[in-house]
Amino acid sequence: CSMLLIGKSFRVIRSLFQNGPLLLLLFLQLSSTCPKPCQCLDRNGTTVVHCSSRNLEEVPKDLPADTVALLLESNKITKIPSNIFKSLHWLQELDLSKNAIEAIDVGAFNGIAEGLMSLDLSNNHLRSVPREALAKLRAKIRLAHNPWHCDCALQEVLRELEVDPETVNEIGCQTSVQEEFTGKPLIQVLDAGINFCNIHHKTTDVAMFITMFGWFTMVITYVVCYVRHNQEDARMHLEYLKSLPSSQITKDFDAVSTVL
Repeated sequence: CSMLLIGKSFRVIRSLFQNGPLLLLLFLQLSSTCPKPCQCLDRNGTTVVHCSSRNLEEVPKDLPADTVALLLESNKITKIPSNIFKSLHWLQELDLSKNAIEAIDVGAFNGIAEGLMSLDLSNNHLRSVPREALAKLRAKIRLAHNPWHCDCALQEVLRELEVDPETVNEIGCQTSVQEEFTGKPLIQVLDAGINFCNIHHKTTDVAMFITMFGWFTMVITYVVCYVRHNQEDARMHLEYLKSLPSSQITKDFDAVSTVL
């Protein structure tokens, strides 16, 4: 009897793979479970997971594999760890707005970067984000209303992203590498011709120049002190020679003169 059940299970799995991805997707949907604090709804044969306003402090880990839309807005999530969405290969919409996100790991969007179409990170606590974390994303991204620190790193991140044009003017500089840009929309600053990366390079060059000048000053000071010390020793030796009998002075005097 057990052998018969095993044989039937094997035939079901083989049939799923032979009849294409639609049956396989249906099998995953039937076998998936919905996280307890969330609500899972069917949308044209795919799953939409609603986890909004549930006081969640982290992204649920037991999400259905066939999730197409994951709505996590208005929670208390503070960090997006690496590989948290890796098993959601069909995910197209991800809403993380109105949380308390302060950090995004480099591998946070592993597994979904190419298929994701919409990513909302607005109204969080983000000051910066790793360039590598968003580099492969093709999604339209919302980044408005975060306490961004405007510098070269943020400028390079935005250069590679498709930012939602409706919210691009709401990406403001709460702080900046130059105080005069604090409180201004980042897009206006960049449109004015400001290049934070040039500012960064200039600052680095000045720091290198100051460091090299410091080392040069130390070397010169050491040489001067060394010479003065030798001269003082030579003078003391001359005074000593003067106290010696004249027969011993000539030979030692020539040696001291050579040092000076």
